[in-house]
Amino acid sequence: MAVQHNTANQEFTISTAAEPAELAYSLPTAGVIDFVHTFVPEAQRGQGLAEELAVAGLTYARQQHLRVRTSCEFMAGYVQQHHDQYADILAK
Repeated sequence: MAVQHNTANQEFTISTAAEPAELAYSLPTAGVIDFVHTFVPEAQRGQGLAEELAVAGLTYARQQHLRVRTSCEFMAGYVQQHHDQYADILAK
């Protein structure tokens, strides 16, 4: 499934048959993106949708030269698990 990026709503989504999965973010200061919330509908959990959203969000952050904050518990855990891949873009 393709990840969509809606800059107006500050979210990445994956449309499913029912409710979309989403990764919401904010831009609290110049040069910083904060991933604030991840949601996957219960019926779609366990299919890797949250991970797809995480990769899309982190790829966007890298492409836009943004430093990453992870207020979202899922994103904090994902970045910690894959620290070697994302250490260079994490906000101090």
